Amino acid sequence: MNVELKNLSFDAACLARTDVLVVLVAKDFKVPATTSALGAWLQQAVKTGGLGGSGATQVQSFADPRFVAKQVVAVHVDSGDADGVRSALAACVKSLSSSNVKTVLVSVHALQLHRSSANKRDWSQALVGAIEQGSYLYTTSKSTTVGKPFKARVTICADDAQALAPQFAVAKAVASGVAVAKEWANRPANLATPTHLGEQAKAMGKLRNMQVQVMGPREVAKLKMGSFMAVAQGSTEPLRFIVMQYKGAPQTQAPVVLVGKGITFDTGGISIKPSPDMDEMKYDMGGAASVLGAMQAIGELQPKVNVVALIPSCENMPDANAVKPGDVVTSMSGQTIEILNTDAEGRLILCDALTYATRYKPAHVIDVATLTGACVIALGHVRTGMFCADDALAQSLSNAGEVSGDLCWRMPLDAAYGAALKSNFADIPNIGGGRAGGAITAAKFLEKFTADFKWAHLDIAGTAWVSGSQKGSTGRPVPLLVTHVLQHAAGLAGNTKPTTASKRAAKKVS
Repeated sequence: MNVELKNLSFDAACLARTDVLVVLVAKDFKVPATTSALGAWLQQAVKTGGLGGSGATQVQSFADPRFVAKQVVAVHVDSGDADGVRSALAACVKSLSSSNVKTVLVSVHALQLHRSSANKRDWSQALVGAIEQGSYLYTTSKSTTVGKPFKARVTICADDAQALAPQFAVAKAVASGVAVAKEWANRPANLATPTHLGEQAKAMGKLRNMQVQVMGPREVAKLKMGSFMAVAQGSTEPLRFIVMQYKGAPQTQAPVVLVGKGITFDTGGISIKPSPDMDEMKYDMGGAASVLGAMQAIGELQPKVNVVALIPSCENMPDANAVKPGDVVTSMSGQTIEILNTDAEGRLILCDALTYATRYKPAHVIDVATLTGACVIALGHVRTGMFCADDALAQSLSNAGEVSGDLCWRMPLDAAYGAALKSNFADIPNIGGGRAGGAITAAKFLEKFTADFKWAHLDIAGTAWVSGSQKGSTGRPVPLLVTHVLQHAAGLAGNTKPTTASKRAAKKVS
């Protein structure tokens, strides 16, 4: 994605030479005083109600010999809120991807949201995210592709580009991370095995201050991760335990630890799933993909903070060696687990990773998992379920979701919900209480492995991908995770100084 930010007045944007000029027009937009023919046309269009009114998003495209740009696209973004901007601009970019456009100029002069303290949203993420969303095209396993990737150079122009540069740098890195998450989640399970995820992590080890270790079955056995190994034993694909460390601060600073569920395909095991839509179980590594994406963004931004990523990855298959309902395994923590349902496997690999996280003496730990269908029933596909007993950490994640537009919702963790987790034959069963409150009992299971640190659990079963004709990964919750890490770093520094990447971006703005 080739995107840059440029300091350019509205009049100068109207006079710029480009293949396509995109003008975002919000409701009640007052066109700046201008001497250009395009500016005069926009003034008249807004005045007569052709643009800038209320209602659904509209895109008007035209070419006119009076205008310098070869094509002008006036994009109506309704009230100009970040969500409206994102959806409208993404649709515009998608429509341009089929053409041979090489340069696109986007005027954001209509957007004044960055001057409103009442609105938390960082609309720079909405802008750059829209370009990523509109330009992303999955091609990895296709011999021929309908359409083509959008490769035009996009310049976002604003009056105060210098002031926007730090936010813009973050937005670009987040978009890069989202693209990584989408790509790996969208790949079929035979092209996104635990081994492949390990190779991708190693490739990211080339980023500055990033160290990567990928462990196989022998190393995991030495760690006594019996719960993790039990899930993997039914597959011929060897498990991988991926450890990534971003060291952007002194070693004495406690790291943020991100844990991503990496079930690269989930049949349900012996408790096999019904066949309809089982292909979507390739997305059961959405947590791992989002953690990889977050680490990509963090590696690009180089914030002054330490971050550790832990990804337990394997398949859940039903062969003769597969773990059976009723089997009892011993987790890395020493707690024994009665596996009553082999399709509740995500918590079995996460619990050992959470125990492993203890060795880093973390500031806090956040696990990310496509864990329960119950969370989809509770929250649908809009907000991620967030479970956290620590009020300050919960508030930080909620705020990061509001800023980035990657929303979450705090769910309960009352002790009474854990009452169903009782076993006659082990310390704890992997399910309990039937379907009622299933997302909460799953979180209560994980909570039993988090006594040594502050912890939050993000259930992304409803937000990691979409189904139907537009089937594909959303890349969530990369924006939330990156925003949270950056806010944590700023809190440690006691200020909001820009990251190294932000400083470089500010210098480049002309």
